[in-house]
Amino acid sequence: MVGRFSGKVAIITGSSFGIGRETALLFAKEGAKVTVTGRNEERLQGTRQALLDSGIPETNFLIVPADITTSSGQDTLISKTLERFGKLDILVNNAGASIPDSQKRTGINQGIETYEQVMRLNVQSVIEMTQKVRPHLAKSKGDIVNVSSIVALNFGWARTPYYPLAKAALDQYTRSAAIDLIHEGIRVNTVNPGVVQTGFHESATGLSSDASQKFYDDMGSNPSAIPCGFSGRPEHIAKAIAFLAHRDSSEYIIGQNIIADGGTSLVLGLHAQFPRQTKN
Repeated sequence: MVGRFSGKVAIITGSSFGIGRETALLFAKEGAKVTVTGRNEERLQGTRQALLDSGIPETNFLIVPADITTSSGQDTLISKTLERFGKLDILVNNAGASIPDSQKRTGINQGIETYEQVMRLNVQSVIEMTQKVRPHLAKSKGDIVNVSSIVALNFGWARTPYYPLAKAALDQYTRSAAIDLIHEGIRVNTVNPGVVQTGFHESATGLSSDASQKFYDDMGSNPSAIPCGFSGRPEHIAKAIAFLAHRDSSEYIIGQNIIADGGTSLVLGLHAQFPRQTKN
């Protein structure tokens, strides 16, 4: 299959649904061999079927159930990819979440155990995966794209402070890693999504699918929330990830953030208008 990523091999974490699934589909359609991973077997099978329905042969993708927050899960993911495809060119660190407090506490009252879980998933797993794939990407002169969030930017988020904290740390890690790894030919960049219609909002807030859809619709129809006039979809973010992962398109870009939010981060008063919502 000829495309921008023909001959490339990519690992995409958190690719059982949402942004990760759409990124796997886009990369595979553009010729890449992709490793899809996540913890939910049912969702992984959904990605598998989506790939097959798009005409991607099973020889061009690998499904690896794994917990990216564990060392064993990371090692299995990398080793199975190398065993199947023989190399690695692209790592997309997409797995992430705003994990609800087990006792339903909010704000600075959230427990330290919640902080540790959020940091382990959103930051530590990225650091560990980056360290582990470094020698393989050095061989291929490869690329890393981290998926952050606009909540990492310059406004507070009182309800769930650990998720913005983690994403801000991820942005800074991207900058530092980019400076370090470019000497080995490895580029590192970040995409910061805004409001995107995935399962993220439901899991972060506990709202029903219908209530979350109303939130997406209300945000999209409010020009003071999303100036472009609609909430994002996973494929919008996948396209931004692909741009950064494609060296011919973005060769001179390292350690940078692409903010893909329909203009949300440009709007004054966002955090005042929606103080109780948690968004990707």
